[in-house]
Formats: sequence, structure tokens, C-alpha cells
Amino acid sequence: MTATLENDLWVRRFHPSTSSAIRLVALPHAGGSASYLFPVSRALTPTVEVLAIQYPGRQDRRHEPVLDTVAALADGVFGALRPWLDRPVALFGHSMGAVIAYEVGLRLQRETGRPPVRLFASGRRAPSRVRDERYVHTRDDAGVLRELARLSGSDPRVLGDPELLPMILPAVRGDYKAVETYRADPEQRLDAPITVLTGDADPMTTLDEAHDWRRHTTGECDVRVYPGGHFYLNDHAADVIQLIATELAPSRPGGPTG
Repeated sequence: MTATLENDLWVRRFHPSTSSAIRLVALPHAGGSASYLFPVSRALTPTVEVLAIQYPGRQDRRHEPVLDTVAALADGVFGALRPWLDRPVALFGHSMGAVIAYEVGLRLQRETGRPPVRLFASGRRAPSRVRDERYVHTRDDAGVLRELARLSGSDPRVLGDPELLPMILPAVRGDYKAVETYRADPEQRLDAPITVLTGDADPMTTLDEAHDWRRHTTGECDVRVYPGGHFYLNDHAADVIQLIATELAPSRPGGPTG
């Protein structure tokens, strides 16, 4: 298999594995990058090969235009994944990454006839749940930074560095615009089980909003609750990774069979 330059830009294989029975496509949060998912890749290899997604507009892609709709991001991810569909695929996304993963799953289902093995939706309310709130992407730079600090998802040293901020703020603002203006198609359902992961003190997702992911699948929907806020997984990475490994084990009923 030969990946094109476009796929190399989108898909990062930190730990390539020729022996894995399944691939996990991992999508980061708003403002996040593929490197955030390096520990997941390291822990799951070689049983599961992780394809970490790098969105345009950040790190080595910082000179590319930011994509500010979920549809454009999902289209880009799906297009880049085409060479990697020779094995079963599962999807993991945190926050904004969860809704992009859901949309990528729908594209896989519609375009290839093969839905993902499972969707892991972390730190995000169900796509059908829309809040009436002031959009972060319409705030000034100080307002965007206050939101990042509130969610504790960014290194305080970065948020206080005047040289780094101009490099990260356009991507953050574009990501927030994408997820805040996203509206799911109410007629669509994913023909795959969904595992929802959430923090019990996440200001972005109530337990009721998390449980409503069941409206977006024709399969089972399992909700796992961890102590913590929006980035609960920073403190529970080992537990989350173990859960993913268990759910994707070939011996599990309905698991990948190659």
C-alpha cells in the first residue's frame, strides 16, 4: 500500500503495525492535533493500529487554510482514509472530534457499505442536542482564550505566549465555528454500536445529553462516566485505552474478524 502526500498530511501512523486486525481512526478536539493521540497509538499497538488525524491549519499544516465546517473536515478525513480501508475500522473522537468521527462513520457507511466497527464518542453531547448559547467563535481573542482556560485543555504556557497565540488562534476559532454551527441530519443513523465517554463534571455535556447518542445509532449505545471535566481523559487515559482495547478485541462478540 502506498499512501499519497495528501494522506500523509491527514493521517499520522506513529506506530505502523502490519499484524493488527483493526485500525482505530482517532480524531482530536477543537484546537487539537494528531500528537495529542500519540500515547493512544503507543499503548494500543500492535493489536490495534492507530491512525491519528491531523486537521489543516495547525502544527506542520499551519500554513493551510482552516476548514471551519464539520462537513468539510469529515469529507477531508474520509477522502484521506480510502487507502486504509483494507482492514476493519473503528473511530474515536474527543469533543469536536466526536462529531467529525460520527460524520466520517456515516460516510463510510454510505460510500463503502461498511460502517465502522464501533464509534467511541468522548466529551461531546449527542449531535441532536443543540444548546442556545453564545458561540465561542464569535468572541474576541480574549474570550476564546478564556474558554480554553475554562475547559483546561491547553497548556497555560501556550495560552500566555504572545508569539504562539497567533499560530494557534485561527485553528481554534475555525474549529469552534465548525462544531458550533454543525447540525446533524435527523434522518441519519449509524449502523454501528456507540460507546460514549464523558466526565461527570463536564460543562459541555450533561449525562442526559450524553445518553442521547442512542438516537444516532441502530445498534447499542453504552455510556461510560468518569470523574472529571471536559478533559477527564487526561487523568483516566489508561482506563480509556483499556476500554478501547477490550471493545476492539477480536475475541469479543461482534469484534473485528479481519
